[in-house]
This record gives sequence, C-alpha cells and structure tokens, in this order.
Amino acid sequence: MTSKADFYVLPSNDPDARGRFLCRLVTKIRALGHELYIQTANESEAKRIDQLLWEFQPEAFIPHELLGDKLNSGVQIGWDTQRPEHKDVFVNLNLDIPKDALEFDRILEIVIQSEEVLASTRNNYKSYQANGISIDMHDMRKR
Repeated sequence: MTSKADFYVLPSNDPDARGRFLCRLVTKIRALGHELYIQTANESEAKRIDQLLWEFQPEAFIPHELLGDKLNSGVQIGWDTQRPEHKDVFVNLNLDIPKDALEFDRILEIVIQSEEVLASTRNNYKSYQANGISIDMHDMRKR
C-alpha cells in the first residue's frame, strides 16, 4: 500500500510543462535507484512521453520503454490497465488515479494550472487522504 504521495505544482498551464518536468523528475528518481511506472491517458500520450524522454538531454540518456517492450529499463510508460511487475514509483499523468495505483510504494502527481488537471488532482488528493496516505506538496510556483 502506498505510504506517500507527492504533488508537484507547476506555475504553467502549458500541457508540455508536465512532460518537461517529468523528464527532470525521472532523472532524479532513477539516480536514487528507484524504478518508475508512468501512467498516461492513452497510447499516443505514452508515445509522446517516450519521445520527450529520448529528446530531453541530448548529452544524457534516460533508459526507458513502453510497457511490454521487456527491456527492463527501470522506467516504463503505459496506459489503460497495463502495469509493470514492480510496485516502486507510480507517476500519474492520467487525470484519474486507478485504484491499483495505491499498491505502489509512492505516487507522484504533476499539476499544471489547467482547470481540468487542477480539478482531477484535487480529487486524487482527497482520495489519497481518505486512504491514509501521507501527502507532500512541492509548490514550484514559489521558485
């Protein structure tokens, strides 16, 4: 069961800001030795995130894969009901949080200033609270 959820609140309303921030976050979390699963809304969004991770830092390399590629990269991207074998870090780029996400050790939400994303992540926040999950807010608007 999830012990912690982190919300990263960005100042931008640009949907691409989530992807750019995600790339930085993935780099940091992988450096700490964690495996990540990135939940997207659909296959085309998963492929967009895949491309962002390839292009993020030309001088660096973030090993990753679409779930099902079986490369064991430590960073997997999926959609719908796909899930990795690990239960380490769940990054939610979908609007709603699937119930089985609560089986992961940690959940990350990246929030932009879009009404749709704000409303959805507020609901997710309440769901985490109701399930007794510790929540940390990281307000990136103050930086």
